[in-house]
Amino acid sequence: MKTITRRTALVLAASGLLAASPLPALAGSRKSHGLNTDADGVMLHGYDPVAYFTQDTAVPGRDEFTAQHDGATYRFSSAEHRDMFQTNPAKYMPAYGGHCAMGAAMGLKLDIDPQLFRVVDGKLYLNVHEQAQSRWQSDVPGHIANADAKWAKIRDVPADQLEAN
Repeated sequence: MKTITRRTALVLAASGLLAASPLPALAGSRKSHGLNTDADGVMLHGYDPVAYFTQDTAVPGRDEFTAQHDGATYRFSSAEHRDMFQTNPAKYMPAYGGHCAMGAAMGLKLDIDPQLFRVVDGKLYLNVHEQAQSRWQSDVPGHIANADAKWAKIRDVPADQLEAN
């Protein structure tokens, strides 16, 4: 886990986003600062991006069903889901490069818990922990507008160079 600055920790604590244990990790990014990938370049902690839309649940992907898109690897629970993704990747891409939606609304790139998601108007939003998701759901349209505006500024900035604002 990367460290967070003292100022960011104070802002997160004041906002209630630091209440969960362990501390929320700043998201990593292997090939692009905009994508939340693991050390092997895998998105969504290996969860199937199509299943969020077709099954309304988080489903782990399998190593035998993968696809590459924008330098990241996506895993799928079936060949059918992989093929659906390859036909229209933009439809299944997570918002904010797979970073926490509430974190993006605060100008941060936080890792996610792939079980904590919501599809809104055909877009996948994920959160780092239950407190962040609860706060995000308290004003979904407002937080999306805020995150969209901030994402344009932070997309290509490494996570460890950001401070909440």
